[in-house]
Amino acid sequence: MTTPSPYAAVAMQLTARSVEACADRAAASAQMLGMIDALGPSLRAATTFIQQYSGSAVRLAVLPEYLLTSYPGRITISDFAGKAALDMDGPEYAALGALAHRLNLFLVVNAYERDRHFPGLYFQASVILSPAGDVVLRYRRLNSMFAPTPHDVWSKYLDIYGLDGVFPVAKTEIGNLAAIASEEILYPEIARAHALRGAEIFVHSSSEIGSPLATPKAIARRARAFENTAYVISANTAGIAGTALPLASADGNSMLVDYKGQVLSESNAGESFTAFADIDLNALRAQRRKPGMTNQLARQRLELFAPVYSGREVQPANSLLDADGAHAIPDREHFLRVHESVIERLSKDGLI
Repeated sequence: MTTPSPYAAVAMQLTARSVEACADRAAASAQMLGMIDALGPSLRAATTFIQQYSGSAVRLAVLPEYLLTSYPGRITISDFAGKAALDMDGPEYAALGALAHRLNLFLVVNAYERDRHFPGLYFQASVILSPAGDVVLRYRRLNSMFAPTPHDVWSKYLDIYGLDGVFPVAKTEIGNLAAIASEEILYPEIARAHALRGAEIFVHSSSEIGSPLATPKAIARRARAFENTAYVISANTAGIAGTALPLASADGNSMLVDYKGQVLSESNAGESFTAFADIDLNALRAQRRKPGMTNQLARQRLELFAPVYSGREVQPANSLLDADGAHAIPDREHFLRVHESVIERLSKDGLI
């Protein structure tokens, strides 16, 4: 395995902009393309400064969660899919790919997107675009509270994409990359599944409450890094514009965490590129191959846990599929009803 020299990665802390006030799909797309166009000079200036300051070229840039649209808010699932979800071959991804090519870096974007196999639905996706402008990874969020996920149409999704499409790892010249979306950083199984498929760097797009306190997500970022001997590059929003919420409700604490769980850099509030640091894959790979108590990844005894996991259902799969494999278009209350039924069942079983 060829190991690249150390290079810089940056978590761009930027303001998401809601599409809720856009009149229609054309207006929403125009707003998104305008944001991508404006992103170019900002990202170029940031990468130039980082190279001049640190001496390391930026090879990887991570953008925040749902930067181009914000969250769906009060819009129904089908309406949001029609108005704001990106097409996999649409102009927004083409523009982002062109930007990655111009800047010669890997660019990570998180967006809602449509899939022709599941009309009327959308999935939240983290997509990695290469310096050639190509999509090298598409990961779709698996655990969400009020939105459809691949697990809700699990049988059909697996038939179409297979497990490689559920837990994708992009093996690139800058390392093995995997994505974790938003609050999924709180679920150790998602990071571990990627690590067991070779992931060395977790890119994490988020939109969360920043705080000087140790928040659950801040703790989880360090835990996921240490327990998997992996880097975590986490980009938060610098607020969300165009909603009724106060602008800075999701702002601050973008960070880079090394494979020992140490925070290398962290942004304060506001738009910023200050969460950047070197990625040293040679040191990471040496740590993974070194016998010792701190080699958490190599000390896993997975067979101990497999019977417990396989024998217990919590959140059910296929909640949107019928017996014939057709999917429903749910209202957002559907997911709350499923959640409540899970809690009731676990309570009856004496587990909670």
